[in-house]
Amino acid sequence: MNYKDYYEILGVPKNAPEKDVKSAYRKLARKWHPDANPGNQKAAEEKFKEIQEAYEVLGDPEKRRKYDVLGSNWQQAAQQAEQQRRYRNAQQETFHFGFGDFGSGGAASGASGFSDFFDMFFSGIGKRNTAQSTGFAQRGQDLETTIELSLRDVYDGGKKSVSLQVEDVCPRCRGTGTDRGGLCTNCHGTGRLLTAKKFEVTIPKGIAEGQRIRLAGQGGSGIAGGPNGDLYLVVKLLDDPTYKRKGDDLYVDLPVSIYDLVLGGDVKVPTMGGQVTMTVPAGTQNNRLLRLSGRGMPKVRNGGAGDLYVRLIGQLPTDLSERERKLFKELASLRNGKK
Repeated sequence: MNYKDYYEILGVPKNAPEKDVKSAYRKLARKWHPDANPGNQKAAEEKFKEIQEAYEVLGDPEKRRKYDVLGSNWQQAAQQAEQQRRYRNAQQETFHFGFGDFGSGGAASGASGFSDFFDMFFSGIGKRNTAQSTGFAQRGQDLETTIELSLRDVYDGGKKSVSLQVEDVCPRCRGTGTDRGGLCTNCHGTGRLLTAKKFEVTIPKGIAEGQRIRLAGQGGSGIAGGPNGDLYLVVKLLDDPTYKRKGDDLYVDLPVSIYDLVLGGDVKVPTMGGQVTMTVPAGTQNNRLLRLSGRGMPKVRNGGAGDLYVRLIGQLPTDLSERERKLFKELASLRNGKK
């Protein structure tokens, strides 16, 4: 990231009054407007944007005051802010758009359309901003993070209070980046901090892995009176010790005695909605799947529910009495055709 000497760009001294700054900006803007340079439009566009950026800071008293405070300490402040950003990103790796990285991927032009230097220290500060200078309000950026939910959470649905790390205005300097005539030590001059916030989230019944929950207006702040962006929570399902989920269906292993498999009988099956009775047909093979219709996960769309598949796991007795051992031998002899 390179330092921007905005006074040099506009060709005014550091003590220039506001009217001289404005006059210099208008003169240079007319000279370098792309429409006035049809033969060298690309270079003119870059120069015009640089002039706009300089006036965006020096033409706003609050931004100019912070710029003057930065002075020769800008590199130290930038390094501290970058270290803070990396630390916060390491703490919150799930954010797709993190501190100082609103979709630009670290390119030279950030959320404002200006330089990284501007975005790190001046974006969102003061009454004037990029959107106001062009006459357009801008909607805030959408943010995306993951939310970990248990199978019970998505089966029951409803309200859930969650705590998430989100970027917000620094409470000490109120987003200005300066405090008591110097750079804010809380946010290192960026005016922003990653803080924990609690949200009341409505979990749709049956929502699946990878689907998103939208929190309207909880994303990035809007510019020039524009609305806030949205916060999207991508669902990550935690492993369940009892059930496996495939689509809207659930699978559960049920230990049963070999007598239930051979002779048939009623067994108790745990479902997400409570225990139910299921009849095992006589002569059922080990590991056979039996289906309980409508006992799976609720369907997000169209209502209803998936099915529950019960895998019967035969349990062999390990502590046979002499009488039982003798009876098993008799059964084996009968099975082998012996008297």
